[in-house]
Amino acid sequence: MMEETHKKLLFDVTRLRFILKGIVVGILVGIVVSLFRLAIEKLILVSKWGFAQIHNQPWLVLVWLLVAVLISFIVGKLIQGDIDIMGSGIPQVEGQLAGELEMNWWSVLWRKWLGGVLMIGSGLFLGREGPSIQLGSAVGQGFAEKTSHEGTGRRVLIAGGAAAGLSAAFNAPIAGTLFILEEVYHNFSPLVWTTSLAAALTANAVSMAFFGLTPVLHMTYRTSLPLKYYPCLLLMGVVLGLLGYLYQYLTLNVNKVYAKLKWLPRQFDSLIALALLLPIGLLWPNTLGGGNSLIISLGHAKLSLLVLFGLFVLRLGFSTISYGSGVPGGIFLPILTLGAVLGALIGKAFYLLGIFPDYLIVNFIIYAMAGYFACISKAPFTSILLITEMVGSLSHLMPLAVVSIIAYTVVDVLRGRPIYEAMLANLRPNPDQIHGTYEDRLEFPVLAGSKLQDRQVRDIKWPKDCLLISIRRGENEQIPHGDTVIRSGDTLIILTNYEQRAKIRKQINFITQNLSAK
Repeated sequence: MMEETHKKLLFDVTRLRFILKGIVVGILVGIVVSLFRLAIEKLILVSKWGFAQIHNQPWLVLVWLLVAVLISFIVGKLIQGDIDIMGSGIPQVEGQLAGELEMNWWSVLWRKWLGGVLMIGSGLFLGREGPSIQLGSAVGQGFAEKTSHEGTGRRVLIAGGAAAGLSAAFNAPIAGTLFILEEVYHNFSPLVWTTSLAAALTANAVSMAFFGLTPVLHMTYRTSLPLKYYPCLLLMGVVLGLLGYLYQYLTLNVNKVYAKLKWLPRQFDSLIALALLLPIGLLWPNTLGGGNSLIISLGHAKLSLLVLFGLFVLRLGFSTISYGSGVPGGIFLPILTLGAVLGALIGKAFYLLGIFPDYLIVNFIIYAMAGYFACISKAPFTSILLITEMVGSLSHLMPLAVVSIIAYTVVDVLRGRPIYEAMLANLRPNPDQIHGTYEDRLEFPVLAGSKLQDRQVRDIKWPKDCLLISIRRGENEQIPHGDTVIRSGDTLIILTNYEQRAKIRKQINFITQNLSAK
């Protein structure tokens, strides 16, 4: 009895220590990401000013082209120095937490920061959230290495830094934490979520000191959606799901188009995107960037169906081109922007058909953002909470959930994969990057319906090079024996080498899938 009490006390102290470490990481990440946001916002204003000057003095287009070439050259050299800064950064963080690849935290930190500012700030249709997550994870990794953390402790701090990064980018600490747990780390252990939440809350406080208390996507609406209009949500969910699947297809295959440009080195593909940015900046300067200001303007702008449709086509096409160029920049905010445009388009159509009044269009903008992100990322809980926090209202939970689950189901039926998971599958980890061969732990959750549940430990043919050392059930852990029964909701704690974690996870998944039904 005394021994069990001592273990519980030790566990609580460990959790408290990591909460305090999460707070430190959150402060550091909050500063890094807030400066990142601030630099991007200032540079986008400069970009819009520059395009306005070209209207008055056309010869300045030559200056713009020289600047574009210079930016592409600088970012290309940054990518040459470390290819891990390419793209969103979320797949890289997911792969690192799974043990499939490794990153140099300092190299990623400064290169991603500078490259992201230059490319997102230039006006490309890219988001700051993916880079913010990777910047946060780099800070978490750096803190872990400076404080001599390895294995589980190191991963927990990386996850906490990633959650803090998203929180600081969007002022959404709850959704930031849940996104890391649901979509990136796939682990809901108490140590992980408490550390991540502490880091996210702290980073959010730092971010609010920079940008104020107003929610990032604050929109004014008159009323919650009456129940009689819920059938409209069903139709919108189906449309979002179909177009979400289209977005997945385009984004995951645009690199094949760039690959055909043999004359241009991969790290300089941004020249294509920057060249196409010129006519967009001259004709539609208000569409530049990730889309934060565009989303807010949709809440009160009176745009026609044709304009909204053209805006969707423009955002869809150039978002894909921007991300496909491989430069540092995310798809998180561009997805929300596309969802907002679709919500305005569908809401406008319902209004013109006389189905509901025009003041409900803003409601559909809010619901569509959640639904579109839910079906593309396949992280519906994060989507609902994210939009709730970013909009600053709890009045939309029910319609948000309805649209999200329908859109998610449509993409699921079409066999669409979570987009960040699919991006990770396209990455090719470098075996030389593995962080070492020290002993490490793999946490494997047993989900409801898993073929592992209700089986005894001795019934499973466990892979070599690993050892089941513990089973976490709720707040308690128990040492397993051959006759221990695995239950739904358990987390299996497996001892292996760091470099074997990803391999062992895949082997257990394979063994589980091939177990005979009970």
